[in-house]
Amino acid sequence: MSNGIGGEQGYLGGADVDFSVAEIGADFTLDLSNTDILLVPNGSDNIALGRVSGSIRAFLDRGGTLICCDGWVTPWVPGNEWVMDNDYRTIDVRYRLVSDRFGVMNGVDIDALTYRHGISGWWACGYIDAATGADVILEDSWGRPIIVVDTVTTGGIIALTASGPIGPWAGGDNSASGIAINRLYDNFLKLARDQ
Repeated sequence: MSNGIGGEQGYLGGADVDFSVAEIGADFTLDLSNTDILLVPNGSDNIALGRVSGSIRAFLDRGGTLICCDGWVTPWVPGNEWVMDNDYRTIDVRYRLVSDRFGVMNGVDIDALTYRHGISGWWACGYIDAATGADVILEDSWGRPIIVVDTVTTGGIIALTASGPIGPWAGGDNSASGIAINRLYDNFLKLARDQ
């Protein structure tokens, strides 16, 4: 997904990934008939995605994978909802692994998601009200889901972060935080391939 702000340029294809960009505009529609993975990065237009939620649901019901690392303001993600909550200070945010039967946290340094340049709370924003039966992978200090993998709501896979970005980006970020979000991205793609 692209709003034309350039973030999609950082998602590079490879031997087993071929990206095509869906540009959001005034007459936006979404044809997912030849798509296996729908990647919704930070900055995506969630109002436009809400207008094509039927296409997204059909894509998921036929076995597609949605990777969404963007807070969403309309309930277009089946069974799961992002909740913005500023009741707690980001300086107090810590993350805890809950369970990981899919291996999405393999090789991901959780502290690198918590701290960036010595500042905590840089990565996730809000939390996910997860679907019943979905796997909560990571939670915050207050027990709220931050990373969720849902294989029960639809016939496909829904992999979500609470607006926390994932990589990769052109040029690379070799900081601990950059390595962590790139590894999380690789693990989400592996999840999509392996299921």
